Amino acid sequence: MKKETKKDTKEPNIKMRLLGDRVLVKPEEAMKKTAGGIYIPDAAKQEKPTRGIVLAVGPGRMNDDGKVLPMQVKPGQKVYFNPGWESEIEIDEQKLHLIHESDVKAIIT
Repeated sequence: MKKETKKDTKEPNIKMRLLGDRVLVKPEEAMKKTAGGIYIPDAAKQEKPTRGIVLAVGPGRMNDDGKVLPMQVKPGQKVYFNPGWESEIEIDEQKLHLIHESDVKAIIT
């Protein structure tokens, strides 16, 4: 069993300003055990995460009239999102997803 270190639990130091309707999401770790008590082997965990916590958001998308539409998601919210390899970035040795707000499918309440 891997011992959790301080490096594993710290939030990444984000030194960037997101543009437009971009959202920076920290994906949740894949479940290792189901609610029924069944353990999931590492070989079965090849799917990309689809849940995560919003770390930062841009100012919003600009419409055709030049007005900025406010973002519906806010930092700290848990969301479901569309995963994709092209959206993965690494900050402080943590894999994060940089996605458009339209890739967020739901806010978990």
